[in-house]
Order: sequence, then structure tokens, then C-alpha cells
Amino acid sequence: MNPSGLIGGMSKPSPVRYRTTNWSSYTASLKRRGSLLIWLDKEMTWLAPPEGSPGRPAVFFDAAIQFCLTIKVLFKLPLRQTTGMVASLPKMAGLDWAVPDYTTLCRRVV
Repeated sequence: MNPSGLIGGMSKPSPVRYRTTNWSSYTASLKRRGSLLIWLDKEMTWLAPPEGSPGRPAVFFDAAIQFCLTIKVLFKLPLRQTTGMVASLPKMAGLDWAVPDYTTLCRRVV
């Protein structure tokens, strides 16, 4: 065996070096990679119809809870921070939606 540890004197191929030639395109692709787009359907039913006596907390449809918990998992957030982030999303979309509090989310996590 030769000193390089390779059989038959074969040498290791040199790694290929890639060079960026179009910096504006490369920069734009990096910006697109970091972009975040969340679609909220204005027609989505977020709150369940009221039931029971007045003063009872709002009951949220499963879609609302699932949306909140998906945001929690995607961004690795605790429940309290999740409610803050989820509250900001409909607000940015111009929607006046109530957001489940963290205890509601905690009870519905399965």
C-alpha cells in the first residue's frame, strides 16, 4: 500500500469550486428563500356558534386550533408566544378575529 493509503496510486479528485457569476440573481434567490407567506381565508369559520349561557368563553372551531398549533410547531414557540404571533397574523390581514388563549390551546393539544 502506498503512503497516501489509496490502492494503485489513484489520487483523490479535487473538489469542484462553484463561483457565483450573477450576484443580483443569487441575492434575490436568498431573499425568496427567507420569505414567509401565510394565506388566511376570510371566509373561514373561526368561531363556533355561541352555546350556553352568556359569559362563556368563545369556542373555536378545530381549524382555528389546528392553525394555532401548526404555527407553534413550525416556529418552535411556547403556547403563550404562539397566541401572540397568531394574534398578529389576522391583524396584519385586516381581520378582526379573536384568538384562542394558551389555556384553550393547551387543553386541545392531542
